[in-house]
Order: sequence, then C-alpha cells, then structure tokens
Amino acid sequence: MRIERTKNAAKNMIFGIILKVYQIIVPFLMRTALIYCLGVEYLGLNSLFTSVLQVLNLAELGVGSAMVFSMYNPIAKDDTKTICALMKLYKIYYRVIGLFILILGIILCPFIPYLIKSDLPADINMYTLYLLNLGATVLSYWLFAYKNSLLEAHQRIDVYSKISLVINTLQYIVQFLVIFIFKNYYLYVIVVLIFQIINNMVTAFIVDKMYPNYQPEGELSKVEIAEINQRVKDLFTSKIGGVIVNSSDSIVISAFLGLTVLAIYQNYFYILSAIIGFVGVIFNSCTAGIGNSLIVESEEKNYKDLNKFTFIIMWISCVCTCAFLCLYQTFMIIWVGEDLLLNFSAVICFCCYFYVYEINCLLNLYKDAAGIWHADRFRPLVTALSNLAMNLILVNFIGIYGVLLSTVLSMIFIGMPWLLHNLFTEIFKTNPKNYIVKLLKYAILTSIIAIITYYISNFVNGNSIYSLIAKAIICFFVSNVLLYIFYGHTQEMNEAKELMMKILKLKNKKKEV
Repeated sequence: MRIERTKNAAKNMIFGIILKVYQIIVPFLMRTALIYCLGVEYLGLNSLFTSVLQVLNLAELGVGSAMVFSMYNPIAKDDTKTICALMKLYKIYYRVIGLFILILGIILCPFIPYLIKSDLPADINMYTLYLLNLGATVLSYWLFAYKNSLLEAHQRIDVYSKISLVINTLQYIVQFLVIFIFKNYYLYVIVVLIFQIINNMVTAFIVDKMYPNYQPEGELSKVEIAEINQRVKDLFTSKIGGVIVNSSDSIVISAFLGLTVLAIYQNYFYILSAIIGFVGVIFNSCTAGIGNSLIVESEEKNYKDLNKFTFIIMWISCVCTCAFLCLYQTFMIIWVGEDLLLNFSAVICFCCYFYVYEINCLLNLYKDAAGIWHADRFRPLVTALSNLAMNLILVNFIGIYGVLLSTVLSMIFIGMPWLLHNLFTEIFKTNPKNYIVKLLKYAILTSIIAIITYYISNFVNGNSIYSLIAKAIICFFVSNVLLYIFYGHTQEMNEAKELMMKILKLKNKKKEV
C-alpha cells in the first residue's frame, strides 16, 4: 500500500492542532476550577498520581512502538494476513500487560503515603484515590487498545483526534459539573475512569468500520515473533528512561518539598507541556511518513529532510522560547496570583528545558521511525539515571531549580550526543560533525534573539491582561523578524518553506516529501 505521506501528515496536523488547542484551553479551565473550588493541593495530588502510574506503565515495555513499526512493511505490501496476525499478538500482549500492571499496582499500594511529604487534603483517602487511578490505567490496556495501532501505522491519527475531541468534551462537561456542584474529587476521578472506557470502545468501533479486513487472527512465524520480542527488549530501557525522566521530577518534588510546591511547579509545567504537546502535533503527524521514507528513499534524501525538519523545529522553538521568557511571569500572576509564583531563574530553566527537549524530540522521532532501538537501548536508561541522581542531590541544595537543571544537563551532555552518534551511524552513515555545529549555531542564535526580545518586551509595564497581550505581540513580531533577518534568504529557509508547503497542502499536488 502506497501511503500518501504528505496528504496524511496534513490531515494529522490539521486535526491534531484543533485537538491540541482544545486540550490546552479546556484542561486549563479545569485546572483553574480545581485551584479555586478545591485547593491547590489537589493539583499536586493529581500530578503525583499521574507520575506514579507512568512508572507502572513500564510494563508496556514499548510493545506499542514495536508493533506499529512492525506494521509499516506489511502495510506497504498490502499483506493483510501478517497485519491480522500482528493485531492478535498485540491483543494478547496488552491483556497480559494490563494484568501485570494491576497486580504490581496493588503490591505498591502500601508505599504510596511515603511519596508525600506534607499538604495532603484532610478529606482524601490515598488508597481509594490511587486504586481508582489504577483502574483507569488497567482498563486503557484491556479495552481494545491494540486497535489504535492500525490508525498509527496507517498515519491516520486525525481519526483519533476527532474521536478524542467529542469524548473529551463530554468528559469535561461532566467534570465541571462535579467540581462546581458536588466539590468531590473522588467523583472527578471516577468520571475519568468511565470516559476512558467510552473512548476505547468508540475508537475500536470506528477502526472496525475503517478497516473491516483487519481482525486479530492468524499466527506469526517464530522468527517474526522473535524479531518483535527483540524490539520490545530493546525498547525496554528506552521506556524506563522516559518514565524516569517524566515521572521522577514530580515524585522527587512531592517527597522532598511537598504537594504545594509540586502544584506550583506543575502550574508552570502545565503551560510548558501544553506548548510541547502543540509542537508535538508536527512530530506525531510525520512519524509514520518518515518511517516510510526511511524505507523507500535514499540516505542522502533522508539526511536533507532531517536538516529541513531541524530548521523548522528550531524556528518554532525559538519563537516559543522567547514567548516563555517574556510572558511566563505575567501570565502566572494573572492566572494564580503572586503567591503561587516561582523566581525568574526558574523561568530561564524552563526555557532551556523546552528548547533542548524539542530538538531531542526530533532526533527521537527519527530513531523511532527507523526502529534503531537495539543500538540505542542503553542511552535512555543511562541518561535517565543520571537525571535522577542529580535530582536527588541538587534538590537538597537548590530545591526546585536543581530538579529542572538536572533534566537539562543530562539531556545536553549525555542523551543528545549519544543519540546523534547512533542516528548518524545507523541511518545516515556520515559524520555528525556538521549537524552538531548547525545545532550549536541555532542554540546560540536562539539565546541572542531571546535576550533581545525580552528586553524589548520589558518596555511594557504592568501585569494586566492588556500588558500580556502587548508583550505577546512584541514577542511574536520581534522574534520572527530577527529570525527572518538571519535566515530569510538562505537555502535552509527555501527548503523548509517548500517542505511545509507540501505538508500543509498549499500546493495542490500529490508529490511526496
């Protein structure tokens, strides 16, 4: 099957952006309602459980990524029999994983109270709340989760975006009513569990309608199963690394600094992760297309595409970094007040984290699309353990800033150099020196533009909604103008513009990237 990479990427991007805007605004309102109706501690509690359940999700072992990767080739060859057999294997794996998470989650139950230093709301039973969250996680694996692989492998994430848009709307309406009428956090969590069931069942129904020929049946050869299991093993360390990085920060802050500090940190991180998710629409929309391109295109063509995507991500990340630096504190004062504010040094740390994270995401996209998990199997674990070690040390000396810096330092000095080596050794078969120099130039330029933009925006005084809008306009205009001055007439700009025009279907052609 010839996948129309540009066409599908455009669909995924359009609907992904719509969904992401929605997922930024509505949960933001929900978060605000929790702060003012229940209390800031509940935000910290919610973040803690999310992090703990991410740790339990280690049981997934990267099965999803391995299965989606395994479908690329049979989909390209219209091998329905192999796809059906993969779905059956995926179904079995996910049922076992769900059971394992349930058992492990129950075993960990007695240790949950030790993860909170202070500030636990008086009316909360930790165990009941934990088991409700655990139930939602387990059901997400048991109820037709394996069928999502078909949408991912066929590059039809736009379908899932539409489903989520409808289901999430109903969920948020019910949750708002629960908060305002009953002011009961237990009911709030139960609603999540119920709509997790609904979302999985509706998605399964739609997938069956779209791909009626694909049913979980048939058997794979022992050799094929062994290859998939090897990919899963290779992904395991990557999975551990990702979970440690994403979860350890919240758990360390809760255990050492308390739920209130965690809630303040999460207020900042929520805004950051919302924008990360928004930019992530680009990555999610192009993953399957890049995976297909790595199979059918030359190394030279794929390396040129990497440079184009790097330039695009640099531009987007630069503008966003400037926005964070200039708008973060003003926005937080308007939203939650000065009592829930971090120092400006934390804002600088968040900006560094964002920029490095986005570049790292692009590199990981190519790693996942190419399936080079075996060569990369130790890097994520070593990076994550270094991050955790620095977390535990620095949090005792510089508090929350140590937690932020640990993640940035571990990525810059361990994770990214190692990942670049693996990518250029396994995929592009060339020396990464020129690409690294380009990344350094981009980072330096971004820093200069961010500083200039920050000082210009500071001419606007006050912390009102009007000053926020004025700063946002200045920030967007100045950062883009400076970027255009540096790169507006370069080959990089022309190639990136051409690529984006194709993805966004500004050219009415079916020529693939």
